[in-house]
Amino acid sequence: MAKKRILSGMRPTGPLHIGNLHGALANWKSMQDQYECFFFIADWHALTSDYDTTAPIRGYIMDVFIDWLSAGLSPGKCTFFVQSHIKEHAELFLLLSMITPLPWLERNPTYKEQIAQLQNKDLSTFGFLGYPVLQAADIIMYKANGVPVGIDQAPHVELTREIARRFNHFYGNIFPIPDTILTETPKILGIDRRKMSKSYNNAIFLSDSPEEIRNKVSRMITDPQRARRTDPGNPDVCNVFSFHRLYSDNDTVQGIDRECRKAQIGCVECKQMMSENLIRALGPIRDRRSGYEAKPDAVRAILEDGNRKAQAVARKTMEEVRAAVKI
Repeated sequence: MAKKRILSGMRPTGPLHIGNLHGALANWKSMQDQYECFFFIADWHALTSDYDTTAPIRGYIMDVFIDWLSAGLSPGKCTFFVQSHIKEHAELFLLLSMITPLPWLERNPTYKEQIAQLQNKDLSTFGFLGYPVLQAADIIMYKANGVPVGIDQAPHVELTREIARRFNHFYGNIFPIPDTILTETPKILGIDRRKMSKSYNNAIFLSDSPEEIRNKVSRMITDPQRARRTDPGNPDVCNVFSFHRLYSDNDTVQGIDRECRKAQIGCVECKQMMSENLIRALGPIRDRRSGYEAKPDAVRAILEDGNRKAQAVARKTMEEVRAAVKI
């Protein structure tokens, strides 16, 4: 029986951090044997918020792709491609925009959230409001059966499902309605206890050196109520302890939980232990990255091969779409 197809993507807005690793890459890696996987670098989506600073995007494409390979995604199991290299995405986006009601876009929770959070950027653009339509085109172009997302991204997939149903209603049953594949993702906070994000300058990157990791961990905010070494701490509210749960063995986690509450271990020592465990856990990713960085032509060849495979699928889909729309 043929494998079901999934599709997902990431914007190339800089190197990936451990929030991306746990929020997406680890799940993608676990799914690549079970599904036919299409993963794309969404460079047009990067323009929705970074339209005034486009120069770094090309370099970020390679950074992101090397991070994917370093995290363990396999070219033999996945099709990787760059969104802007498949021009059919723009054509399908245009056609879908003709049938998508404006209120569907205005009620998008991420739209409202980012307008509020990114007040230093002018996001009152058609591209930013309409990016869910482009996202729908990305997904249904490949007739994906499912889209792996965290719970916060589920409304995006639901909007894609609505757009696909509306297209099918007008023009015939062209597109399967993709399922939302909810994936468990631990909440990863940055070193300042806000959501880990490149834009907040609080991220630990997969490409960070051991010394950079030690420096960032040393600046992590712990239990805000613990002012002195002799004060008992509360690991339940400590960001460093949440990292221990991910990167330290069970005996270490239990020991720190017990000793912190009795002020038998200080935050400096706790951070040092965690940083070394984090460095050790990221070691295989760091080693693979070094190998790929030494062979940039081979990395580009993998991406170009994926572009060719994706375009073959996209061309076939658009032939069906044009015939259905009669245009």
